[in-house]
Amino acid sequence: MPRRLRCNDAGFVFHVLNRAVGRSTIFDTDGDYAAFETVLADAVQHVPMRLISYVVMPNHWHLVVWPRASGDLSAWMQWLTGTHVRRWHAHRHSTGTGPVYQGRFKSFPVQADEHFYTVCRYVERNPLRAGLVTRVEDWRWSSLCHRQNRTAVAWLCDGPLPFPENWAQIVHEPQTRAEYESLQRCVARGAPWGDAGWITKTATTLGLQSALRDRGRPKRNDIST
Repeated sequence: MPRRLRCNDAGFVFHVLNRAVGRSTIFDTDGDYAAFETVLADAVQHVPMRLISYVVMPNHWHLVVWPRASGDLSAWMQWLTGTHVRRWHAHRHSTGTGPVYQGRFKSFPVQADEHFYTVCRYVERNPLRAGLVTRVEDWRWSSLCHRQNRTAVAWLCDGPLPFPENWAQIVHEPQTRAEYESLQRCVARGAPWGDAGWITKTATTLGLQSALRDRGRPKRNDIST
């Protein structure tokens, strides 16, 4: 079961992920992707949230967010996913036919230093890693595309660190296997991502100590793209 954070998450940056039931396709058309971006825009108005980076993929999405107040992450995610599910079913006239998402969202806190950049790269490289584009900035449904094209979007905020001018080039660079596998473990366990001392302190603050215990290799179906 996903871990529920204590309600003192204000000030921490989080990576957040959810995917479709059975890895089925959620987003079939440009209209589906655009509709989800509309939900993002509405969500940041309903529960004020700093959305820093994101990518929407055919059967899942990743977000990097920075809550302003304690409890905002859960409240915001509940509104976001609940609203998207209702609108998704209403558009398809499929209300009552079953869930869209595999369950509650997964998340892990991220240290606001070089680890922050690493997580944002991990998120925005998804379309390239999946072979959907040859240049990351060509995937329309991502924060990188909007920032690269200087598109004014109300749902994007600056993060705790500024993005370099050559950010798209940085995102293009492959991540190391060790780095990628470490991030995968954080996704599967909900464990903090950062320096050793920061990880220990943050796990205690957020009640995530059990996420640091060695449980062997994560199951393959817990690993995100």
